[in-house]
Amino acid sequence: MNEVALAAAGLGGAGALALGWASLVERRWFALRQQQLAVLDHPGSLKVLHLSDLHLLGWQRDKMRFVEGLAELEPDLVVATGDLLGHPNAIDACVATLRGFAFQRPALMVLGSNDFFAPRPRNPLGYLRGPSGLGRRQIRLETDRMVAGLVEGGWTLMDNQRQRVVTTIGTVDVAGLGDPHIRRDRPDAIDWTPPDPKADQQPVLRLGLVHAPYRRALEQFTTHGYGLVLAGHTHGGQVRLPGIGALVTNCDLPTRQARGASRLNDNAWLHVSAGLGTSMYAPVRFFCRPEATLLTLTSRENR
Repeated sequence: MNEVALAAAGLGGAGALALGWASLVERRWFALRQQQLAVLDHPGSLKVLHLSDLHLLGWQRDKMRFVEGLAELEPDLVVATGDLLGHPNAIDACVATLRGFAFQRPALMVLGSNDFFAPRPRNPLGYLRGPSGLGRRQIRLETDRMVAGLVEGGWTLMDNQRQRVVTTIGTVDVAGLGDPHIRRDRPDAIDWTPPDPKADQQPVLRLGLVHAPYRRALEQFTTHGYGLVLAGHTHGGQVRLPGIGALVTNCDLPTRQARGASRLNDNAWLHVSAGLGTSMYAPVRFFCRPEATLLTLTSRENR
């Protein structure tokens, strides 16, 4: 065997090992990421559990157990930023997995495209050309049934809504947008009037929620004075390369912001969850473990 053939065999073997790791090990190697951000306009701290992109399939018992176990962290607030479903038959499993979070604390959600439409096979290399679209022959999911089950369990849907949420250290001014990836964001439906500075109770935090962190959505939150935005959708790139990071974000967000916390401006932060799942048609993760995040929010004075 000549040197070229040996090199090709070596590359093929390395590729097979990488694919085996990404599809059989890492995509099920769930992690809890912890991070502290100084964003509160109030002394004290607030623990926020950020879940996203479960893409849940009804037979993924290991993922369900991991998510259910996160309730033991006793967060003050739970946020789910969409793409909870991964299959038309996963609604009951999704509701059962998430409803235990909302009984003793506020639990807020926005929806993603996969909560409305079932996944379909696509060429993974297409993501390198730009954000994915819906395409034709989409299977519509029973979104209303999933939402009803979660709302019955204490969750609040925040798509194109604004609400003051009571937490252990004060109220949080929350605004949520529908998924920009499928143009369900309706900023005109939200009353963006800033809090009255003369009111006795000022919010300890102004929090924005959106599934896909398109820049037009992020600009809505920063323009209106929101200090922290939580999002998902990117899967952290899903496939990351050492020294390079994410190759794609599946939206217009720069790849350097595909996972974790980053600055939007001097007064606002973005946190993008790498999420806990993948499409059933692209079940791989590489250098990008599936994750949930426990954010400990502290006073800006701690900066």
